[in-house]
This record gives sequence, C-alpha cells and structure tokens, in this order.
Amino acid sequence: MTQLKKVAILGRPNVGKSSLFNRLARERDAITSDVVGTTRDIKKRVVTISGNRDFEVIDTGGIDDSTEMFSIVKKLSLRAANEADIIIYVVDGKNLPDAEDKELFYGLQQLNKPIALVVNKIDNDKDENLRYWDFLEFGADRTFPMSVSHNRYMNDFYAWLEAYIPQREEANEGLQLTEDEELSFEEIVEMVQIEEEEEEDNEIKVAIIGRVNTGKSSLLNALLHEERSVVSNVAGTTIDPVDAELEYKDHKITFVDTAGIRQRGKILGIEKFAFERTESMLQDADIALLMIDATVGVVELDERIANLVEKHKLGCLIVLNKWDIHKEDEETYRKAVENIRDELKFLHYAPLITISAKTGLRVHKILDEIVNIYGRYKQRIPTAELNEVLKYAISRHHPPSLNGATIRIKFATQYETKPPKIAIIMNRPDGLHFSYKRYLSNVFREKFDFEGVPLDLGGRKRGQRVDDD
Repeated sequence: MTQLKKVAILGRPNVGKSSLFNRLARERDAITSDVVGTTRDIKKRVVTISGNRDFEVIDTGGIDDSTEMFSIVKKLSLRAANEADIIIYVVDGKNLPDAEDKELFYGLQQLNKPIALVVNKIDNDKDENLRYWDFLEFGADRTFPMSVSHNRYMNDFYAWLEAYIPQREEANEGLQLTEDEELSFEEIVEMVQIEEEEEEDNEIKVAIIGRVNTGKSSLLNALLHEERSVVSNVAGTTIDPVDAELEYKDHKITFVDTAGIRQRGKILGIEKFAFERTESMLQDADIALLMIDATVGVVELDERIANLVEKHKLGCLIVLNKWDIHKEDEETYRKAVENIRDELKFLHYAPLITISAKTGLRVHKILDEIVNIYGRYKQRIPTAELNEVLKYAISRHHPPSLNGATIRIKFATQYETKPPKIAIIMNRPDGLHFSYKRYLSNVFREKFDFEGVPLDLGGRKRGQRVDDD
C-alpha cells in the first residue's frame, strides 16, 4: 500500500492558510475570518488532484509567540512540517515581508524538502506590482503570487504540487483512504507535552511533617548521618525549618525538617510563625514524609496535618516511627496499618513504612521510597496507553447517564505532571459523577504505577483548555 504524501500548510496567523486548505479540499470547512488566530485546531484531509493524485493536506495553526496558546500551536505546526513531505509557507501579500516570516522560512528550508512560498492576497495587478517582488528576497525555489479567495494564479501552483505527488497506482484503485481527522486544541496541548523530550529532573524537595515530638528531627539526622538538627525530647524544640541536602542515586534530595505542628489553639507567637513558614514551604515541596507516632497511633491532629498533603497534592510516604517499642509481630503491624488506613482514607495511595529513627530500623529504605515516588510523581503516561486503559475501563463499566442524557467520553489526556493531571474529554463534564471518577482513578492506578502519588482527574469539554478550572 502506497503511503500518501503529506503536505503541510504553515504561516503566521491570518495569512490565508485555511482558505488554501479549503481550496485544496474543495469545501468550505476550516473557519476563515479576518480575526487574527482564528485557526488553532489542526485539520487533515485527503485530497485528490488531477483525478488520480492523492495526498494528505494538513492545515496548521498560526505560528506566533505572542501568547502561551500560540506558542503551543507553533510547536505542533513546526513538528507537522518536520513530518511532512512537502511544505507550503503562506505569507500576506498585502504587507511588507516580516522578519519573523523570513526566519521561519529559512529554518524550514533547512529541512531539505520541497517548499513553496505562497504570497497570498495578490488580488490584482496593482497588488502584484506593489508587493510581490519584495518577497523574492526570501530566496524560495518557487514563489507563487496568488489570491486564494479569488482563485487567481492557482494553476502554476497546482502544477508545482503535482510534480511531487505520484499518480495513484492501479493496484491501489480500491484503496480506502484514511479518514478525515481534526485535532482540537486540548489534543494539540497533549501532543506537544506528551511527545516532547522531558527535561532531566532529578531534584526532589521533601517535607518532613507531623505533630510535635513524632521524631522528625531524629529521622533527618538518621538520614544525614550527622547532627544537622537539634534533637530533644522536649515537644516543639524545632522552631525554624532546617534545610539539608544529600545526593542519592543521581538525585539531589532537599529535606526540610518542619516545625512541629500543635493544635490550632496552642499555636502562639513564634510557633504560629513557624506554622506559616511550614505552610509556605509545602507549596514548593514534591513529597511529604508524614510522621506518625507508633506509640500513639493516628489522632485528630494527624488527620489535620495529613490534609496538608492532600491540599498541596504532594507525593506521600507515611512513616510510622518508634516501631522499636512494639514487638515485630504480624498482628501488631496489621492492626496499626488498619488504623492508619481507616483514619487517613484520603491518603489511600500512600505507601507505609515502619521505622525507628532512634535505632535506625529501616531508615535506609526511606531514600529508595523517595526516589521511586518521585519517579511516579513526574511520570507521563503515553497517550496510546492511557486511552487503551480508558477504553478498557469504559467497556467494563459505562459512565452513568445524567438526568437521562447519555454521557460520552471521547479520550483522556495527561496534561501535567507533579502531580499527574488527567483530563477526561467528554460531552458533559458535569456528568462525570464522583463515583465514576473514583472508578477511573482506580483503574488507572491498577494499570499504571501511581503508588505514593495523588492522581488529579477531571472532566473537560472538547475545545476547553485543559488547564481551565
């Protein structure tokens, strides 16, 4: 089966790319207007010219860096050019050549592909004499002065294009061409973010939180193998957060030994200031080590502190300290875990480790847990895999209707990391019932490794920015 040639139409906003796309597709499909930046979606159509020459034409969004939205569209447009076999760059013949156009065109020439410069909006001889010649300085192999909307001077352009589009082979006369495709803006965002190479990110910020006298400073000292923080049996000795860094398995881990948190009514003077600093520090943290006193178990204040983890969407490891006081038996461990899981249901995703900061029992395992949790915290799930699992989840259990209206889920896209955020693109986002959202989260957790990581999942309409709340 012959692979169709791909023809990408590029250019800055409002130069007539969609008009050219419509002309080639012989239909008025892409929205055209005089509003800058109308096209931000990506459209693809299979086109036939000269009766037996088939190719896929791609209408890209306007290339512009003026806003975050346009910068994302630009990335995908340039990637479309990189994947295309033939490039058409469109400029506005009503205006003088733009320096940015030249820079973009010169960059595209470096791809060593057939490329034409279409000087659009040359509606008459006056326009041609006034502006066309200025664009010859681009040095394009072929420059076409045209008026797409008036169908002026299109024949030469078609002849050039046909030279690069092979005739349909006889054996492929019955070939089923690929279906028309449209990519909405949230898909553009998703594709750019998913498929771009991730930057190296090996710096982890870890917050040690817990109520007073649970052993936070002792744990930090055990991890650092030195007396970096003041350790005392007096509740609330640590006032200011103490930063400490270490290198472990090619990661730089920064610990903050946070001030012990008391009951709200007891937060007075300098301790109130320390609490506020702790809250501020958590905004930049990646992972929280939630310290629980094994001799006491979970109390109301532990739950309030744990809520800070949920509030700031941190990765989490529950550290049950002072375990050396208990006997190492299975029944004691089972009851302790049941108590914590029952009281801290909202941290169901967080693994639990029993340690003794005083004796060093299992302290060495915490660093491995931190590195592993951070790897999941920053991970991206490939789009194909994410949607394969979504399809599986829907086949097992369809979303419930909303007041009799059918809920249709189109696809899922992970649009952010730290924590992983997944948008479920659907016709009625308000119809994503919390129980079905929980079901999807559980399925994603079952199929992908999200242990220790909060999963932010929400419904979005097609065309709605994934970062709109």
